[in-house]
Formats: sequence, C-alpha cells, structure tokens
Amino acid sequence: MPQVMLHGRPRIGIVGSAGAYGRWLQRFFRTRMELEVIGHDPADPASVDEAGLVRDADVLVFAAPIRHTVDVIARYRELAAGTEAGRLWLDVTSIKAAPVAAMLASRADVVGLHPMTAPPKAPTLKGRVMVVSEARLDRWRPWVTSLLTALEAECVRAEPEQHDRVMALVQAMVHATHLAQAGVLRGEAARVGDLAALMPYRSASFEMDAAILARILSLNPAIYEDIQFGNPYAGEVLQALGVQIERMARLVGEGTEAARVAFRQEFLADNRDAVGPAMLADGNYSYERIGYLLADLAGRQALSVHLPEDRPGSLRALLHVFERHGVSLSSIHSSRTPDGEVHFRIGFDADVDAQALASAAREIDASGLGRVLP
Repeated sequence: MPQVMLHGRPRIGIVGSAGAYGRWLQRFFRTRMELEVIGHDPADPASVDEAGLVRDADVLVFAAPIRHTVDVIARYRELAAGTEAGRLWLDVTSIKAAPVAAMLASRADVVGLHPMTAPPKAPTLKGRVMVVSEARLDRWRPWVTSLLTALEAECVRAEPEQHDRVMALVQAMVHATHLAQAGVLRGEAARVGDLAALMPYRSASFEMDAAILARILSLNPAIYEDIQFGNPYAGEVLQALGVQIERMARLVGEGTEAARVAFRQEFLADNRDAVGPAMLADGNYSYERIGYLLADLAGRQALSVHLPEDRPGSLRALLHVFERHGVSLSSIHSSRTPDGEVHFRIGFDADVDAQALASAAREIDASGLGRVLP
C-alpha cells in the first residue's frame, strides 16, 4: 500500500509535464493542494526520467497528446511491471474509452478525467465542466473526492463509451462546423473581404461564431486534429452533419414554395420540437446575456483595473474613486489577464468627462488601491 494511504500526501507524477495541461496541473497540485509534483516530458530534458516517475509517483497523471496516450500508458504499464498496484492512474485527454481501457490493463486504481476547457488562466476549474469516468476506484476514493473538490469544476459522470459518443457531438461536430465556416470565409474572401473586413457588418451570432473560430485556430492544432481523428464516433457524426447541410442546400437551391415548406418543417418546426420549450427558453436567455456582454465590451470608453489586494471592500473603495471624481459607470465586468490576474473592465458612457476619468485613473494608481492596465 502506498504511503499516501497513511498520510494523505501523495507525490504526483505527470506524464507530459511540458505540455499546456501538464504545466497547469503542476501549478494546481503545488499551489492548491500543496503536494510534491514530479514530471516527465520528452520536450523537457530536465524532467524526471520515466523509470523514476513510475518508481516515485503515488498518483500518475497522463497528460500526453491524444494520439500518443494509449501507447504511453502501455509503456508505463510495462515499466511499472505490477508495482503500480495500490496506486492511482488518471488521464486528462479528450477521448476516454481507449485511455481508460489501457489504464485498466494495469493494477492501479483508474479514473478518467476530461476538463471541458483549455488550461484556464484561473487556478482552478471553477465555472467549467469536467467529465469523470470512474473505472476502478477503491483505496483512492477519498483522495479522488478531495481532488474533485479542490478542482472546483462542475463534475458530470459518464462511462467512457458514453463520453466519446457525447464528445463526437459536443466537440467534434462543433469544431468541424466552425472549421468549415472558416473554409467558406477563406473561399469568399476575394469577393467580400477577409474576416476583419466582415466584422463591421457583424450580428451578435456572427460575432460569437467568429470568436469561437478564432479560439480554435489560435490554440494547439494537434488537439483539434486528434479530437476528430481520435474519436471513433466523430466520422459518423460529421457524415450526418454533411447530410443535413446538403439537404438544406438542395432545398434552398430549388427555391420553390414546396421547398420552403419542407425547410420550415424539417429545419425549424421539427428541430424546435426536438429541443423542447425549456431548453429553448434557457438558450434564448443565455444568448441575450452574451449579447449584452458583447455590447458592453464594444464600448470604447473603458478602463481595466487590477486590484492587488483580494479583500472585502476593495471593489467598493475603487468605485468610490469614480464617485469622488463625478464619473458614472455604465458597466463593470471581471476577467483575467494572460498572466492570470483578475481585473475589472469598467465601461463609461461615450460622453464621459475625459479629464475627470484621467484624474480618477491617476488616483487609483497613486493610492496603491489598484493598477490601471494598458
């Protein structure tokens, strides 16, 4: 039995420690759970070697690229040669059936995890969803419970196969739709201009889609490739998506009244009934909230302020500065900088007194209450 079962202080080993999620996990385990973390990654020559990781890690977390995960797990199973009994193996890939099956071939306790987000700037997964595939969990159940609590994610349970079928819709189909949109935009750019040229004409829906498209194209392309090619159910979902688009294009191409009737029934009425009134209401509300947020963020008169002291009353003191200078606020939103600092974006009406606003900003900086960001 590993020492953790006596003292509750496991040593965490991360396979793929130089990757984006590997680095985030190292920070999380060290800062949030105050645990010792060791890692191996071929991209980091200073990392622990594989044999040392197998020998010294009580909890082994596989954060390798999706396409390599199963082979990597098999290699660590061979290296462990049974010494993994009584330890815990986890993975954090976007596919669950194959990695979980590979881990189950070991003698370790096994749980598959899938955070439904890229590595966040925040220290935890608060506000994000994480899928949990509990495969074999005995001795480590109390510790896994404490891990999930510390991660602060909204956890949803799923069997590995169910997870992969759902991800073919939630990830593969959604990504494919936006990548296809990007291809159409690229093809039409010679006639109407590129994405930047289209943004002045944006609707809220187009702006949201453009943001998702930009997000996908900005991150690691290997992840999005593997989500399509690594999920055994993605191909059939994409074929079904193609059938729907082809059917819609055919009806629009016909242009007859009969085609319009078929379009209204198949793509509007039938789909509305399938979604149901509760989800329609929730979705409409979410859309409106995002629309209000986009409208606020589009305002040109704004300050971004970081409050270095996380204490009750800090925000109230900041707002009092604007009150003293006679500056009214039109919106306030919190977010994080690329470095992970929480900051408040404060919006003002277009006719705000520029001198009063500049004076307020100078006072915020000079007082030490906050730091106005460029």
